[in-house]
Amino acid sequence: MGKVIKKNVVDRKPGHLYYIDGSGNLCEAVMARGGRKKKKKKK
Repeated sequence: MGKVIKKNVVDRKPGHLYYIDGSGNLCEAVMARGGRKKKKKKK
């Protein structure tokens, strides 16, 4: 498990995932769901 070094450094966008790569760079990727809410099913 990783640990938090510093908070609120990056302005986060909804539907994106942020991580540190092997070189130590901060990377941003679009999540598979894209941050969208699920549609309600009609009965």
